[in-house]
Amino acid sequence: MKSGVNPYAPGAGTPPPELAGREPLLREVQVAFDRTRAGLAANGLVLVGLRGVGKTVLLNHIEQRAEATGIFTVALEASERQHLPSLLAPSLKAVLLRMSVRAKAEATATRAWQALRGFVGAMKVRFEGVEFGLETTPEAGLADSGDLSLDLGDLLQTVGQAARARDSALALLWDELHYVPRAELAALLQALHRVSQRGLPVVLVGAGLPQIIGRAGKAKSYAERLLVFREVGALDARAAGLALRAPAKRHQVRYEAAAVREIVRQTAGYPYFLQEWGKHAWDAASESPITVADVRVATEQARASLDAGFFRMRFERVTTAEKRYLRAMAELGPGPHGSGEIASALDRKVTSVGPTRGNLIRKGMIYGPEYGKTAFTVPMFDEYLKRIAPSGVD
Repeated sequence: MKSGVNPYAPGAGTPPPELAGREPLLREVQVAFDRTRAGLAANGLVLVGLRGVGKTVLLNHIEQRAEATGIFTVALEASERQHLPSLLAPSLKAVLLRMSVRAKAEATATRAWQALRGFVGAMKVRFEGVEFGLETTPEAGLADSGDLSLDLGDLLQTVGQAARARDSALALLWDELHYVPRAELAALLQALHRVSQRGLPVVLVGAGLPQIIGRAGKAKSYAERLLVFREVGALDARAAGLALRAPAKRHQVRYEAAAVREIVRQTAGYPYFLQEWGKHAWDAASESPITVADVRVATEQARASLDAGFFRMRFERVTTAEKRYLRAMAELGPGPHGSGEIASALDRKVTSVGPTRGNLIRKGMIYGPEYGKTAFTVPMFDEYLKRIAPSGVD
């Protein structure tokens, strides 16, 4: 069949042609937005899951829905190298510009600009050629103390007041939340707690690897009351089948039932892998319906594509010692595995491999689903490691 009209879209955050199986979660987010906008209490939400389950796709979809209903959004992606102030300030500036267009002389917008100027100055965030507009000057004592916890609270409070004056809300859509350093995460949670106590329309919808739950709890003990953590996992058989069939049906292409079952088995229902297998199955098929034979060809091609990109990109980020640790985990299977088991496979003491484990957690390669246990953050990573290093890492 023609590759030019292949409907499947494997990619980092690329919207799939059919967003299947996530309707309950999207409804929950919409309720949180509606309550926040109305000045009612609402918990923020954090989407928690492994790589490839579609967390970024969901955040992008949520952003589009929010903007369509008049909610102001700030879309952020944390990284290992960028700190919260320099990440947040430019995005809030863009939001305030949009608010100011609607009501340039409105006092709440002016004060929000003052808070942002104070915050930028206190946090020493650099802007190249930035004009803050509205001829505002910083208000002494507003978001300018140099204490991130206090200043971020001031800043979000004034922006929340500006959003409320416009019968709207501010949604912070924060991807890769697990990378936010602990002290900065604590400041963010404290600021959100403050605006929540004042009934201001500011809400967080974040996404992160499973370690974000523990990190948030350690940052602030009330995180579990401020945020709702929702697991985003593999799709069940019905939703996975829909994700495959619906895009093909729009092009008058069908699947054999056995072909769908085989793809779901090979991918374990993970959304990114479904897109990869769907893409290659489409290209392998000469006509409708797509058959099990087509899927067998697709399986080889999909694995080669994942090995060259999705898996390899992550493997190349780690040191040789870390690669050995990951390979030892792979030998034990998909996991989770006890720290003692992994150390034994490496012929090392648990204490001696602890720093390596910590580094891999910080890099987002593994996580601890429970005390003393370790698992991969990337589905099927154990199979990949066995394919590329069948006898281990030298």
